[in-house]
Amino acid sequence: MQLVDFGGVSIMNSHCQTGGGFALVTMPGDSGSVRSGLERALGSAPLRRLLPCDRERVEVLLAEVLNNIVEHAYSQGEGEIRLLLRLEPTRLCLTIEDEGQPMPQGQLPEGQLPAAEALPEGGFGWFLIRSLSTEVGYMRRGNTNRLDIAMNCEQWGG
Repeated sequence: MQLVDFGGVSIMNSHCQTGGGFALVTMPGDSGSVRSGLERALGSAPLRRLLPCDRERVEVLLAEVLNNIVEHAYSQGEGEIRLLLRLEPTRLCLTIEDEGQPMPQGQLPEGQLPAAEALPEGGFGWFLIRSLSTEVGYMRRGNTNRLDIAMNCEQWGG
């Protein structure tokens, strides 16, 4: 397994993509590109092997994460987003990297459900991300944000 260095953060190379367990999807960090990048991710070998209900959960989770990167990390400019998908026997592992602004105070948002009386237009993203995943981690190394997410899922044979 070969490691690739992206701005000081090493991740596994996607050379195993043909085996169906790995995929690397890169996209510019703007809303139009994120839509097409999400479509490419959903068409990747690892996600095609998931049951439909798990694919839908991954789609919601990725849409929230990628849109947050565009709206917050790249709010003052554009850059690249790298998405590594790795399918394991009982879970899907995602690594998402960008060179945008760091998370506030260098930490993940808590993801609490907003108060019902406030009824904000937004603010549900991190609640959804945390609800759909089993593990979420964040680190900043140099200029690179790295978000690691795992979610339990089932897959069909193939």
